[in-house]
Parts: sequence; structure tokens; C-alpha cells
Amino acid sequence: MSSVITDFDAVVIGGGFYGAAISIYLARQRGLKRVLLLESEPALLKRASYSNQARVHNGYHYPRSFTTAYRSRVNLPKFVRDWPDAVKQDFTKLYAIARRNSKVTARQFERFCREIGAAFQPADASLRGLFEPRLIEEVFLVEEYAFDSTKLAGWAERELKDSRVQIRCSTQASGISRGSDSTLRVAVKTPNGQLEEVVCRYVFNCTYSGLNQFSGEFPGVKAELKQEITEMALMQMPPSLVGLGVTVMDGPFFSMMPFPARNLHTLSHVRYTPHLHWADQQGVDPYEKLRHYPRDSRVDRMVRDVGRYIPAVLEAKHIDSLFEVKTVLVKNEGDDGRPILFEKHAELPGCYSVLGGKIDNIYDVLEKLDTEQFPCVDSQETTKSGVVNG
Repeated sequence: MSSVITDFDAVVIGGGFYGAAISIYLARQRGLKRVLLLESEPALLKRASYSNQARVHNGYHYPRSFTTAYRSRVNLPKFVRDWPDAVKQDFTKLYAIARRNSKVTARQFERFCREIGAAFQPADASLRGLFEPRLIEEVFLVEEYAFDSTKLAGWAERELKDSRVQIRCSTQASGISRGSDSTLRVAVKTPNGQLEEVVCRYVFNCTYSGLNQFSGEFPGVKAELKQEITEMALMQMPPSLVGLGVTVMDGPFFSMMPFPARNLHTLSHVRYTPHLHWADQQGVDPYEKLRHYPRDSRVDRMVRDVGRYIPAVLEAKHIDSLFEVKTVLVKNEGDDGRPILFEKHAELPGCYSVLGGKIDNIYDVLEKLDTEQFPCVDSQETTKSGVVNG
């Protein structure tokens, strides 16, 4: 027999960066007094928030999606302002345009940067010398940063505590249903295996790859999702590449970025980073598929191909690989855009699903939430704001 907990205004499912930031926003900016954050892992920000390129985008990556690029340009300075301790800026970032098979030329890239207002300049001879000139048309010096997910996790823990958000880790939410009197009920499995039912007014589904994995009356998201098992290689770079971040674009190419959480670099390759993909559907748990995946590394193939463009990469040492599930909107596969998914479920009033493709998308989510009405909050509701740091 399940026990019932009735004293929550909102339940946020998923303790990644988005779930933590939304929980803090609800408590601080929207006046919800009783917010519960559920996370299936033993600690916060341990899944997709950690296992990624750790890139704070400034728009350069999206020459075929003006909206995504422009939003990155708007959001990057906000992110640097709000999380300065977690942002790494002390490295040189280069974007190089391949001579063959690139979907943009150097001239098109320059025009695109001017259109979105992103700073760039031709790299000097010493930096250009790192690249094989027969394969690279042009190299640009740009402004782009990395973030330390462990520092963001520390921020989340402090701010959630100060905001009086109750956190339950190692706790699995399994179902969402309608209750009585305009309430929602969330089925929860506790760390000791006990089944509980949490009653609340609002539910925020921030589970990333697990968006559709709920029983009960949860309808699933309307947008088509694609799931990928990906490998992010963690590399110890040779001295000539330690202070650099490089992206070769645009098409079947690669990126190497500082990974501050481990003091290493990530190496990702459009051809070799995705290992397995499938159309998302209810009943096919992406995390269960990852759990049983053999995780045979493709880093040798990554390094071999990247070494044709940047010979010094051949001296890099593979330290580890991060395998994770990546979720993308099917409609944006053609243009590489990364808009947020923000769905209100009419079948379950008060239930929202949120998916962000990039960490700086958090501001787009908060702007959406600013337009929502939460009538159960106190009449002395605080002024709405996109800033979650206080």
C-alpha cells in the first residue's frame, strides 16, 4: 500500500542543471513554498549535465540555424554573468573551415558571424600552422567558453538548500496521473524500494532522455525525439594543444574542447561519437539500453581522422570515455538547430515537459515560465525574473 504525501506545490523530476535551475526559479521567482526535486542518481548533475562537451555556445556552431545561433549569442553573456566561477575562459578557441565536404565556406561563415554579431578574426600564422593547409580553408579566432559541471553541481546544492527546495536523490518517479481537486499524483520509488505517491499542483518533467518513460496518464510529448548512445572521449592533449579549443566544420567533422571537471579535453566526432540511435518511444527505456550497451570505444578512429587535420592530435593520450544518451528533436536534424522543447500537457493540467539541447538554453526555458500562471502561489508573489542566482 503506498503512502501519500500531500504538501508539495510542485514536483520537478530530474536533477540535472535544468531541473535544479527550474526548482530554484519556482521557489525564488514564483513564490512556490513547497518544491520537491527528484533525481534517480545518487547526486545532482551526474548524467547529461556532466557527460557532454562542456561548451557554452556563442552561436558559431549553428550556421544553418539562425535562431539557435542568435539565442546562443544572447544567452552566453548572461550565463557568464550568472555562473562566473563555473565558466572557463582562459583558453584560445578556434573554428576552422574544411576545404572539402563542408556545408559552409569560409566566406559564408564570416557573413554568418556578422549577421549574429559574433566576434571573429583570422587566426595568426602560429595557430594556422597547427592545421594541414591542404584540408583547411581558413582558421578563425573566436570567443567561446567551457563550463565546469562539478562547480555547477556545487552551485545547485547550495542554492536549492537556500531556496528550501527538498531534494530526494536515488529516487525514481515512475508515473504521473490526475488526482482530485485539480491535483496531480506522481508515483515514486524510494531508495529502499518503498512505493509512494506525491500529490502536487504542478509537475515539471526535466528528465532529458527519459521524457516519455512514465506510466499513468502521462501522454508523452508530441514532438518526435531521437535517442543516441554517444561517446565523448576524454583526452590528455600534447603541450601544443593544451590551451586550445578547436571545432572543424561544418558537416562530418569534429570538436575538441577543454573539459574543466577533469582538467582534460573532450574529443567528439560527428561520424564516430554517435554509436547507436533509435526513435524514442514509451516503454523503451534509453537508460536501460545504455546500461546494456558494450561501450567499445571508437577513439582510435576519431584520433586517426582528426590527426589528418591537426597532426599534433596524434600525440594525445586517451584517458577515458563518457558514454551517455543524447536526445534531439527529429525536426532539427537537418539544420542542427537546438531549440528548447517546452510542452504543456492539456490532458494533465499543470504538467510540463522541458528539454534543452544546450546549457545556455536555460534562459529560454525561464522566459517561457515567466509567461505561465501558477495560481496556487501566495498573492505576495515575488517579481518574475530570468536570473536564478539571486
